Amino acid sequence: MGHLSLASNFALRNLIQEWCEKNNYELPKKDACLGSDGVSAELKEEISSLVQNLSSCEFEVRREAIKKIRMLAKENPDNRILIANYGGIPPLVQLLSYQDPNIQEHTVTALLNLSIDETNKKLVAREGAIPAIVKILQHGTNEARENSAAALFSLSMLDENKVLIGASNGIRPLVHLLQNGTIRGKKDAATALFNLSLNQTNKSRAIKAGIIPALLHLLEEKNLGMIDEALSIFLLLASHPEGRNEIGKLSFIKTLVEIIRNGTPKNKECALSVLLQLGLHNSSIILAALQYGVYEHLVELTKSGTNRAQRKANSILQHMSKYGHIP
Repeated sequence: MGHLSLASNFALRNLIQEWCEKNNYELPKKDACLGSDGVSAELKEEISSLVQNLSSCEFEVRREAIKKIRMLAKENPDNRILIANYGGIPPLVQLLSYQDPNIQEHTVTALLNLSIDETNKKLVAREGAIPAIVKILQHGTNEARENSAAALFSLSMLDENKVLIGASNGIRPLVHLLQNGTIRGKKDAATALFNLSLNQTNKSRAIKAGIIPALLHLLEEKNLGMIDEALSIFLLLASHPEGRNEIGKLSFIKTLVEIIRNGTPKNKECALSVLLQLGLHNSSIILAALQYGVYEHLVELTKSGTNRAQRKANSILQHMSKYGHIP
């Protein structure tokens, strides 16, 4: 009796390939076998192997594993979950302290990509990554510093991580990057600082770290295109007593009025919000704004501004009327 096992028919396969070539026909590619979770066994095996290679004694093997995990984590959400499930986060966190700038850069970026997943945000912080990311923010390459700032922004989406980042002295190097970074670095720092300043204690830390002069510079350097970002952070700081004392100065009020006069619709919305927040706590700021000619622009914005600008302008006018600054 003949056996029932199958053997490849190479002759038939060659005939099919020849026919396809002659007729310019491309065979459909075989799909990798998918498991019940819709993920290929091949991908699972690759990720498992890469995670093991993170602990390799060979520098090059380790570096290539980090680079590949960085790319896989960037590609899609399923990969981020798989890498975490196969235990990739703890060894990556350990590698943040590896004394090689290239390794640090790839590692912090891999963790940034992984942290897009909400569960991974908790895992990365729980493994003690935040102090190590702050160190790279202070001493890493330009790209590593920028990606560290982006990673801190991603992690700070969770309130408990806002507290951790502030307690790990993460605010001061972010302010430094906001002052001295590339345009991309400034933007990464601004998004991180905005998120962190939603926490009241971090507002105080940011003010002490010199965030207000850095933000004023962003308003002056219009070619950076970061007026909205700066004003959004000013709005958060204006809800803090120290912040109001620092930013409620005449030169800043004059700048706000100029933005209300000449800014983009979004610029005007943000500037109005800051002026209203300051004015609610100190009516003399509204008086100063009037002296800089804000009244006619407020009236104009109640008619022609965006919906948000109209609301803010009306609120400021009501506030002025309440304190007798206008009829």
